[in-house]
Amino acid sequence: MTVLTLRFGQYRLAGYRSGEGGIPLLVVHGGPGVPCSYVYGAHKHYAAEGFDVVSWDQLGCGGSDRPDDPGLWQVDRFVAEVDAVREQLGWDKFFLLGNSWGGMLGIEYCLAHLDHVRGFVIGNSAASMPRLIRGFDRCKQGLGSDTARMMALREAEGTVDHPEYLAARTLLMYRHMLRMDHWPEPVLDAMRPEGIGTGPFTAMFGPHFYNCSGNLRDWDRMADLPRITIPTLVTTSEWDYLLPEYARLMWEHLPQSELVIFRNSGHMPFWDAADRYHPAVLGFLKRHAGLL
Repeated sequence: MTVLTLRFGQYRLAGYRSGEGGIPLLVVHGGPGVPCSYVYGAHKHYAAEGFDVVSWDQLGCGGSDRPDDPGLWQVDRFVAEVDAVREQLGWDKFFLLGNSWGGMLGIEYCLAHLDHVRGFVIGNSAASMPRLIRGFDRCKQGLGSDTARMMALREAEGTVDHPEYLAARTLLMYRHMLRMDHWPEPVLDAMRPEGIGTGPFTAMFGPHFYNCSGNLRDWDRMADLPRITIPTLVTTSEWDYLLPEYARLMWEHLPQSELVIFRNSGHMPFWDAADRYHPAVLGFLKRHAGLL
């Protein structure tokens, strides 16, 4: 792995690379504000399959600069950041793989700069935040109506540090985020409080993980998906809070798309369904890169 120093205007971005000289693959992390180690760590071995795998900590999190400027936490600025990374890498055309928020950002990037993207993997993501919010609500109801009511009350009161709320959130994480008893080190590294970008996360998503109240709350690009005419792979999982039915709806709106659903998996199938996820994603990338 090579550590990169990238720039966005006056700000420094921390990047990571494996397989320089291969077919360009940009891996975009989620959050907003969750460092890239959890998703880069799961895909960096694609370098051995002929890909130049690059990821970076988006501005405001991880090893990148963390400016105290709320005006930076807007979708359009993040799109400009992705394009700045592409330019510094010297890439004209590349494959884009985005997980969670990274998939949403990837949708926005494709709508603005489709000419630069050879193929797109929308990894356990969404094209509509209102639909995603309904998925959150369904997951909370799955813990029982009393628990869902308690979580809503704690969030309204601002008492989310109460043990009963923390216990419910932990159960949701192990049921819907990552269905593994022991989480891999790259995931634990990304989840450490000192790495999380609270600025972008709070501004765009809100203070509570399972209740979006930030500036992404009304974001919806479902009607624009037919404009993304490049080969696209949509991945989703049986237990993901980004519900499979919404992934299917994205697939139906994307003219050159494939859909893969991973059973007994959560939001990170590249870890808890690795034996099925990587053959599917690598197969898609290789086909459209001319490696198969």
